[in-house]
Amino acid sequence: MRKLKLQVQISLDGFIAGNNGELDWMEFNWDNELKSYIEKLTKPVDCIVLGRKLAEGFIPHWANIAAEHEHPEHEAGKKFTDTHKVVFSKSLNHTVPAAYGWENTVMANGYLIDEIKKLKEQDGGDIIVYGGAGFVSSLIKAGLIDEYHLLVNPSAIGNGLPIFREIEESLKLKLVESHAYSCGIIILKYVPDVSHTD
Repeated sequence: MRKLKLQVQISLDGFIAGNNGELDWMEFNWDNELKSYIEKLTKPVDCIVLGRKLAEGFIPHWANIAAEHEHPEHEAGKKFTDTHKVVFSKSLNHTVPAAYGWENTVMANGYLIDEIKKLKEQDGGDIIVYGGAGFVSSLIKAGLIDEYHLLVNPSAIGNGLPIFREIEESLKLKLVESHAYSCGIIILKYVPDVSHTD
């Protein structure tokens, strides 16, 4: 079965964005070692799943970067643009990717949990999810995340959009890797702790 991996930047106090989606607290001046970690993480990925709100900024952002051959993140832009993407929405239909110019993108309007389970059961490489908060929260609540790659930023923002709000009982995770980078970000990689499951 394919792995579903979560990669997300998160504040020290557990938020992935401000209340209005603010990202100005995030550290984007990544050192080469952190970039190498992310490249290794995304290399086996051949499917990206996104909520509609994030997709509307994510897809055109990386497509624009992919089109700029001199851009320092050109290769990342190509990776995200060329990778198959599944956007989940209750309101947008299957004609949206073509209308928006979203390359390699399909819409999914079915029940989120069932659709993700179908994707995980298909042949292929790893699947990665980047957000948004409500979308990721639903996946966490359903126990569908196989790896958590939390990029903990050296910032606390007081309040904002969390990803663990919907869980109804303690979520037991096992730390399998951690590393501090010179830019101030600490990556914590967790997997579900199966020793605590019923």
